[in-house]
Amino acid sequence: SPQVQPFLPQWLAQPKLVQKRIKDNLVPIRDVPGIHPRLLKKLQMNGIESFFPVQAEVIPAILQSASNGYLMGQGGYRPKDICVSAPTGSGKTLSFVIPIVQVLLDRVVCKVRALVVLPTKELAQQVSKVFNIYTDGTGLKVVLITGQKSFAKEQEMLVQKKVTGYCSLADIIVATPGRLTDHISQTPGFSLTQLRFLIVDEADRMIDDMHQNCLNQIVKAAFQVENDSGSNMLFQRTKPGPVTAASSCYPQIPLQKLLFSATLTQDPEKLQQLDLFQPRLFTSVYSEKKTLGGGTETEQDTNKKYTLPEGLSQCYVPCDLNSKPLLLLHFMLTMKFTRVLCFTNSREASHRLFLLVQAFGGVAVAEFSSRLPPNERQRTMKEFEQGKIQLLISTDATARGIDIKGVNYVINYDAPQFIRPYIHRVGRTARAGKVGVAFSLVLRIQERRFLRMLKDAGIQDIKKHPVKGNSLKPLVQRYEEALCKLEKTVK
Repeated sequence: SPQVQPFLPQWLAQPKLVQKRIKDNLVPIRDVPGIHPRLLKKLQMNGIESFFPVQAEVIPAILQSASNGYLMGQGGYRPKDICVSAPTGSGKTLSFVIPIVQVLLDRVVCKVRALVVLPTKELAQQVSKVFNIYTDGTGLKVVLITGQKSFAKEQEMLVQKKVTGYCSLADIIVATPGRLTDHISQTPGFSLTQLRFLIVDEADRMIDDMHQNCLNQIVKAAFQVENDSGSNMLFQRTKPGPVTAASSCYPQIPLQKLLFSATLTQDPEKLQQLDLFQPRLFTSVYSEKKTLGGGTETEQDTNKKYTLPEGLSQCYVPCDLNSKPLLLLHFMLTMKFTRVLCFTNSREASHRLFLLVQAFGGVAVAEFSSRLPPNERQRTMKEFEQGKIQLLISTDATARGIDIKGVNYVINYDAPQFIRPYIHRVGRTARAGKVGVAFSLVLRIQERRFLRMLKDAGIQDIKKHPVKGNSLKPLVQRYEEALCKLEKTVK
């Protein structure tokens, strides 16, 4: 029977397509209309001379939606929400940092106007770093809320109590969900009633059940009636509804949602929950029609749901359980791979593999795990980027979305069971138009399902890369000694 296609709302069915090939479609920063000279200067000071395609499309769109200042939408209308679906490493962060800093440049009173919510501490740190670069010297205040500081300390960073009441110390907040909802419910004087931009990065993960509640709470807080002296009744927001004479007689700060993801869900019901307003979708995740000699178009791979970075090659190695560690050592020691990011499916597996490689010796190895304190994780990351560590072993949770410089190889030590973690893992290499290779070690019993999963996602170009048993033989004796050594230490 023919498959029933879910009915896609028009904005999903007819998105604005963004050029995929980053390298061939760079746009000089001066050619993107409407960027403040001050920010152009900052970009150049940071070595950015041109924008990636996503940035060149999205920055003007956000700027335009605030062209009458942030208190109003364009022409007095409420600005449309914006969704951006683009592969890892295609420059999503700058796409929202630049326009938001620019729109807020001329604000007078400090209030929370922009809130960025991210699923992990590392991502939040990364994004706040970028905001700090571009707000430096502007007087705009960026506050990072991820629970790395004590709750009381964060409260002090967010609000100050004065004789006249509370005042905000943040214009832009970058936060992880848990800590943010705590402040919404427990921090006196913390207010989102002047929020103009809500940015949800890694949106597909944030839409998932655990965080949906967080997003609801933010929106609820944004539309709360402030109970102070009534002086700002003028700017009181009402839940968006039909425009009436009464609702249009005083201006309201619109709340605009900006969603970013490498794997933005195509599921209309999920997107429905986000309650988006006339959204526009920008996507570089689509299939190009191939034209055949006779001028007829073939709709090839129209069901490509995900795009991968241009410079990525993918291979898989059929293997059995016992040969997995040997294969990893073979890649590191015999093939001399450098700057390898290796994924396992659990913290325990990561830790065990780390100890094993360490016991074997000869490989500069580290683990990157949520068991480690954040400062250690940052140090590890830095050493990896400097090339002091050649093999970094991690789980999905820790590495999701994180921008690690110079990863040459991704090795899926445990093949992921679902397509999204696969996309996110292999997208840690070949970023920003560079090349990279992803190897997946696939158990023979998983092989069919693994290939099927990729095929269903429209990923065709993965090559089989068998490694012969006798190339592993030279490693076996040392490997068994390492195992013995481990047994002893574990006991």
